[in-house]
Amino acid sequence: MADQPADPFQRREGDRGGSEHRPCRADRVGLHRAVDHHRRRHHVVTRPSSSDAVGQQHSRLREVWLLAATFLIAVAGLIYELIAATVSSYLLGDSVRQFSLVIGVFLSAMGLGAYLSRYVGHALRGFAWAQIGLGIVGGFLAPALFFVYAWTGSVAGVLYGGLIAVGVLSGMEIPLIARVLKEIGAPEFRFENVLSVDYVGALAASLAFPLLVIPFLGLMSASLAFGVLNLLVAGLSLWLFRAEASRTQWMVWALALGLSGAALAQSERLVSVTEAALFEDDVILSEATPYQQITVTRFRDRVRLFLDHSIQFDSLDEHRYHEALVHPAMGLHPRPRSVLILGGGDGMAAREVLRHKVERVTLVDLDPRVTALFRDHPQLAPLNDGSLSDPRVTIVNADAWRFAEDSPQAFDIILLDLPDPKNLALSKLYSREFYAVLVERLAADGLLVTQAGSPLYARQAFWSVVATLGDTRNPVAPGQGLSVVPYHAHVPSFGEWGFALASLAPLADRAPRWPEGLQFMSGATWTAARHFPADIARVAVETNRIQSHALLGYYLDGWDRWFR
Repeated sequence: MADQPADPFQRREGDRGGSEHRPCRADRVGLHRAVDHHRRRHHVVTRPSSSDAVGQQHSRLREVWLLAATFLIAVAGLIYELIAATVSSYLLGDSVRQFSLVIGVFLSAMGLGAYLSRYVGHALRGFAWAQIGLGIVGGFLAPALFFVYAWTGSVAGVLYGGLIAVGVLSGMEIPLIARVLKEIGAPEFRFENVLSVDYVGALAASLAFPLLVIPFLGLMSASLAFGVLNLLVAGLSLWLFRAEASRTQWMVWALALGLSGAALAQSERLVSVTEAALFEDDVILSEATPYQQITVTRFRDRVRLFLDHSIQFDSLDEHRYHEALVHPAMGLHPRPRSVLILGGGDGMAAREVLRHKVERVTLVDLDPRVTALFRDHPQLAPLNDGSLSDPRVTIVNADAWRFAEDSPQAFDIILLDLPDPKNLALSKLYSREFYAVLVERLAADGLLVTQAGSPLYARQAFWSVVATLGDTRNPVAPGQGLSVVPYHAHVPSFGEWGFALASLAPLADRAPRWPEGLQFMSGATWTAARHFPADIARVAVETNRIQSHALLGYYLDGWDRWFR
């Protein structure tokens, strides 16, 4: 019988016995090759071992996690950027300028981070370190900004230093994740898939920030919460790739997570400590809304309202401002029945209007939380004598411009109790285009009055508002503008403050009718209010148009000259 080929799976006869033959490395390699050759010749079918299946499952899990991590870190990164821009606009003013600078610096830093990622030798460890760094720097960004500003009054160095660090670390994330995915042999890996997930995360963050993050967390808690999120991403990544993680990373990660978690748990206390340093008096209310930060302070009987950390009134002297805003227009109109107040959500202007025999008052304020607080809060509603609960007052929470465009009503008096034009969104409410819309809502004998800022601190800005009203189209006198009477009053909390009263026809030179009980306005006060000393007298300025926003530049330059 012919010899059969040797079966490589059989042990040779000589291998039995007391001295077992142990193949060397070369023997084992040759044996494996022979086994593969035998299986191919004889069509031996092999099934993957259970360990191979587990390995493939684990690899798939890591791939899915890295794509999910891309989404999470994109959300966190954009949230840090928005927090930095919002805090800087609160503390430094001019939201347009601050958002532009923050976005530019952040994107540049991300580009630098993407470039530096090429020098990271171990992609997974580099990604984990980036997440730990973001958890610390990004998480404590808002607390650091508020604390530094509260104790030093300067925040630019910390703001842009922290922003650059966050941007560099964020810029390293996507290149490192892409490298890790390629290293683990992710099937059908495509870099554009990673970018797509990143962009979806950015969209989610941009929608969540005004609708969920600010109303429910606030800036400080949000910063710490997303810092914890970055640390959790780092922790899960280290666990899934635990064979490549170092002991040092685990120790630093655990310490950072402990500190961040403790800070997040104490975030309300941190806010209280910061606000105690930022404001002179006790903070009795502090809330973040989708529109602004509301802060109310109290010392004995003195109450002050701050919106985005800018004072809106002080109960010791607010009567000077609101009497000057309201009563000249109300007293000069022959019979004011219907009044529109734009802004004035604190109800103080409405309180003064109700001193006159009006039939209806429509108050339009963007933020429903402000009007609710000053209507219902037991410590705040008495400040306006309950004016927002008066049946003659209708509260509309809407954008002022949109309301003016959509409303079919005509009003005898229109009062603009709006914030200063410190950004583009507010500057447009002092524009010729907006005043032209308001004139359409004005009765033929109606009067319009606006607060116009300080003729002392922002002289050009004040006279720009006056010039803009004078340049606004007059519907009853084609080719002419409105007739404008500028005046001013001293309000200790604000300094010298200005107002502009406009009408379709020149006003008769007569004294307004003053209601009883006024503390500030009188005939003598009104006469003095229309006189402007040389240092605050009219200057040549541009009118404020939406295309140019000359007012914004005047406003910022004026206040910077005095206080920066």
